Amino acid sequence: MNLRNLVLYAVLIGAALGSWYLARDREPPEAVSAAADAPYRGFYLRDARILGTGADGALLYELTADRAEQTSENSVRFENVRFYYSPESEVPWTVNADEAIIRDDERLVALSGHVRVRSSRSEDAPATEIRTPYLELDPDRFTAETDARVQIRIGERSLTGIGMLASLTDDRLELRSNVSGKFFP
Repeated sequence: MNLRNLVLYAVLIGAALGSWYLARDREPPEAVSAAADAPYRGFYLRDARILGTGADGALLYELTADRAEQTSENSVRFENVRFYYSPESEVPWTVNADEAIIRDDERLVALSGHVRVRSSRSEDAPATEIRTPYLELDPDRFTAETDARVQIRIGERSLTGIGMLASLTDDRLELRSNVSGKFFP
């Protein structure tokens, strides 16, 4: 090996190290902070089924939805929701809604978009139906509450109002304001 080949190898090795140094992955600080601020990506489910239990551990309710998606670290959003109390609770109310949100830090189910609450206590009595665009349901206390417009139908009778508090165990509904109704004999 002569001196000329040795210098050529040294230059090639130097060029390779130089190109490696220049081509290595060096992210600018903006890219690092953008990666840290990326949106939270949680889980999603299709045909979701959530079972809620009472203080005694017994089944209290069932919530089913076409889709569930974790929208933040403590919030889950459901689409096309159906909510049923267990038969043991003896609460004959069912709830349907376009969307629901449940947060980890509270036990409320926030329902929105064409919310429909329905009860048929017996086959002899007409069904009671509540319609509203937004409703907060507390499954443990068996209550439903809203500040939005509400329509209540019992057979052919109809009442509307703004705001409502319902006790589902007592079948008691309280409209808060602007109450009007239609009753046919």
